[in-house]
Amino acid sequence: MGFIEIILIGLGLSMDAVAVSMANGMAYKNTTKAKTLAMPILFGVFQGLMPLIGYFAGGLFADVISKYANILVFVILGFIGGKMLKDNLGHKDEEEAETEKDVESEGKVLTYKTLFIQAIATSIDAFAVGIGFSAMQVSIIPAVSIIMLTTAICCLIAILAGKKVSSLLGGKAEILGGLILVIIAVKALF
Repeated sequence: MGFIEIILIGLGLSMDAVAVSMANGMAYKNTTKAKTLAMPILFGVFQGLMPLIGYFAGGLFADVISKYANILVFVILGFIGGKMLKDNLGHKDEEEAETEKDVESEGKVLTYKTLFIQAIATSIDAFAVGIGFSAMQVSIIPAVSIIMLTTAICCLIAILAGKKVSSLLGGKAEILGGLILVIIAVKALF
């Protein structure tokens, strides 16, 4: 398998991570530089780590993971996206609304835990690619390195685009970000 094919695989695998990165860029306006850099790094590392695990695990766990991967992605991203929508569209009592105003003035905080969970959820499908690489006897270290780098670059661009969209849409950007995550979650079932 050639360099161009692996870049194309990397681009294909990175699309869920790119969408989540854009949603994060829209939803979390005051993200620190450290977390902004951690996002593409984590997404890139997990997009490379999963094919590596798939490559070496081969047939051991392939059936179980491929059987339940879509459901796992649906639950994780659906929960995160649904929570974002609920937080922005749900009815709040006065005390909760007042507390939320204080939080909104500071901006919602993106945690490393959330980033870690998102990185896992968006990279599960890459496990199967690793199994395919094993069957085709692809040189795995260069392949996963290219996938990692491709994903990280695409995610960084998506975060910046998400921040730009957020500045244009204001408070509605969080709703759009939540919708994007829910759509990816539903798409994972099909």
